[in-house]
Amino acid sequence: MGTQHLPVMLDEVTAWLAPALREGSILVDGTAGGGGHASALAARMGPGGRVIALDRDPAMLELARQATAGLPVTLVHASYAELDRVLEEAGIDRVQGVLLDLGLSSDQLGWEGRGFSFAADGPLDMRFDPGSGAPSAADLVNRLPAEDLANLFYQLGEERHSRRIARRIVEARRESPIRTTAQLAELVRRSQPPAKSRGKGKGRGRGHSIDPATRVFQALRIAVNDELGQLDTVLARLPEVLAPGGRAAIISFHSLEDRRVKWAFKSDSRWNVLTRKPVTAAAGELAVNPRARSAKLRVAERCPN
Repeated sequence: MGTQHLPVMLDEVTAWLAPALREGSILVDGTAGGGGHASALAARMGPGGRVIALDRDPAMLELARQATAGLPVTLVHASYAELDRVLEEAGIDRVQGVLLDLGLSSDQLGWEGRGFSFAADGPLDMRFDPGSGAPSAADLVNRLPAEDLANLFYQLGEERHSRRIARRIVEARRESPIRTTAQLAELVRRSQPPAKSRGKGKGRGRGHSIDPATRVFQALRIAVNDELGQLDTVLARLPEVLAPGGRAAIISFHSLEDRRVKWAFKSDSRWNVLTRKPVTAAAGELAVNPRARSAKLRVAERCPN
């Protein structure tokens, strides 16, 4: 079965990375996912060029393998935070381009056994690499003190009712462990304060309202996979692995990521920022892929000296 994920801003990504698609060049897709971006870049690659595509999720690498069959793409089971090690082991000094499409894919959201979504009941896992031995979301929910849970939900999910939710979780787990996505989602929903009458109708015209559990699930996923720590690591290492004139293109989906990318590009004199404002998806793409509405693309070029 192939990927169901639509690569975000595919045309924009290939256009910004086009200068790197020359003869003999090497590009890195640090988040291979279903292989959409990697296959598009590899198909445009000059003679002798190739794409090295990394992913922490073995299941996503299998989808990427199908999507990139016959193309000059090398798939590696690794985090983008290990990019320098992967390149060193491959005998590669510098590359001409790096793409990071942060977050998770529609495929991962749709796999009930992975616990990324509360749309269907499943085990509360959320690890990008289930075989890593790292703590799962269930481990965090059932072990962390209430204060730590509240801080996690507030800092990584920007959840205003984090303390109320954390208290409810601690009370519930005293009776029995919280093991499934449905259990957690229902606890979060029951922890929300009653809607105020003055809030009725508020938000009309925004096009959608999110489930109360959304921010908590986001926070847990980010914590389980150390997503911000991984991003900070790769942002610090990118200038060292890019050749002069090489480009880095990074797509983020929430402010915690975007602020880090913006600051890393702006604060390091080795970067020439090419996108003064983030690039967003065009109306045509949003019509067929609503998940792209929160995507922001930032691009920077490694200075020659």
